[in-house]
Amino acid sequence: MSEGFFDTLLTTLLRTVQDVAPIVALLAFFQLVVLRRRLPHPRRMIVGFGFVLAGLALFLIGLEEALFPIGETMAKQLTAPEMLGNLGEEGEIDWRNYLLVYAFAAAIGFATTVAEPALIAVAMKAEEVSGGSIRSWGLRIAVALGVAIGVSLGCFRIVTGTPLPWYIIAAYAVVIVQTFRASKTIIPLAYDSGGVTTSTVTVPVVAALGLGLAASIPGRSPLIDGFGLIAFASVFPIMTVLAYSFISSHITRRRRPANAQGE
Repeated sequence: MSEGFFDTLLTTLLRTVQDVAPIVALLAFFQLVVLRRRLPHPRRMIVGFGFVLAGLALFLIGLEEALFPIGETMAKQLTAPEMLGNLGEEGEIDWRNYLLVYAFAAAIGFATTVAEPALIAVAMKAEEVSGGSIRSWGLRIAVALGVAIGVSLGCFRIVTGTPLPWYIIAAYAVVIVQTFRASKTIIPLAYDSGGVTTSTVTVPVVAALGLGLAASIPGRSPLIDGFGLIAFASVFPIMTVLAYSFISSHITRRRRPANAQGE
């Protein structure tokens, strides 16, 4: 390993310590001063704290050195003029020339969400608590489809330059209608499923894709147009999970009369 890597690791580790120190101080204050109890297993906690710092530092370095560059590089390659011919005769951008970008965005959104550790944990607990009525893989696929649709539509918004609030308002209007018609047992899980998509695997790749796409298209600002994909990745899974609940309920109702007749 080069000397530059160790310098980067040390700098990132120091920044991580500064970020985590207030949390540790707050927990220690409540444990020692407010609750007036000694820390259980202090040696084990110190070792665990060291692992947390090392893991966070390495993860941040991985974001900077791998995930962000990969997303930006893929966006630049997919939007290269020689590949897409993205400008018309009058210099206008034709959204139909970016179909490959939308497909890639949907694929990467689906793949990263299926591999999201937070979603896996929520899906496993949902199946356990529901007694198997909610399938872990079914929930994960539903959330992944929502992220795929949302990220693809978000890339379409970046290409066309249309305002972000239009899409978010329309999406939440649909969610509100679905919420009033959905079963009470699925609503909290659907909203949590939208939140867990903004976690360690999905966010870096999706954010890098948005920034790279906005930087590659003439007239787009990475600051104004590059961000916003995470919002799409959060709201559309709610829609797909609620839709998954509707479809499952409909299939169950259709099977009941058939089973009754068979008996």
